[in-house]
Amino acid sequence: MIIDTHLHLIDRSKLTYPWLSGVPALDHDFLYATYAREARRLGIEACLHMEVDVEPSEIEKETAEIERLARQPENLLKGAIAACRPEDDGFAAYLERQEANDFVRGFRRVLHVMPDELSEGPTFRDNIRRLDGRRFTFDLCVLPHQIPRAIALADLAPDVQFILDHCGVPDIRGGAEHPWREHMSDIARRPNVTAKISGVVAYADEAWQVETLRPYVEHTIGAFGWDRVVWGSDWPVCTLGGNLSTWVGATHALLEGCSAHEKRKLLSGNARRIWKLA
Repeated sequence: MIIDTHLHLIDRSKLTYPWLSGVPALDHDFLYATYAREARRLGIEACLHMEVDVEPSEIEKETAEIERLARQPENLLKGAIAACRPEDDGFAAYLERQEANDFVRGFRRVLHVMPDELSEGPTFRDNIRRLDGRRFTFDLCVLPHQIPRAIALADLAPDVQFILDHCGVPDIRGGAEHPWREHMSDIARRPNVTAKISGVVAYADEAWQVETLRPYVEHTIGAFGWDRVVWGSDWPVCTLGGNLSTWVGATHALLEGCSAHEKRKLLSGNARRIWKLA
């Protein structure tokens, strides 16, 4: 069975997504019912919703909407990784409000489309330190050249569990492994960072095959080890390289030859431990 740690839901009737106009292939509704029908067929038994970079004023509204969906009977949704703005002075008050909500399991601030220096600001860094000693994870979505900045954040707050999204967003389409490979080995030396094997099909060209993905996935797992990797679909972004079934099938092909124990850790066991999922 699989726990999907990276599901996006898009409902334009309820929330505003400023970035969607720049990605026509994703500028549609991607609703829970559509995802769940396919996910159940694939053995996905639970999922965490990952924030979708909504209009900042709607951040808490997004969490509330996902929580509403999760209350429906036999729902796969077990929690939310909520959006946040550590660069803002209001982060401390926001953090306290989320502390009271067990449905919120962690936070993410999208960084791969932001100026490199955003995470280096004093307010941003002070607010990342506020997560020390709390139950929340913090997802890092960065480009390969930004991984050193992600390392700086991990070193800044050694008691925070950081999750590096999408194998560090390698340029698979361009066949680029350097300096991505070296940076991944470096960040993997931080024991408070876990890597997410998620949606890398979106970064390959249309002709990709399993062997196209293998160097990136295998290096990530090799660098982090089986105790510090989790799986995510990145649906619907993964549909840029196929669909949910395609990515799940590719994952199983990539894991061929691994032990059942190793597969269980990646596909569900580590996620259960990190986010305390039943």
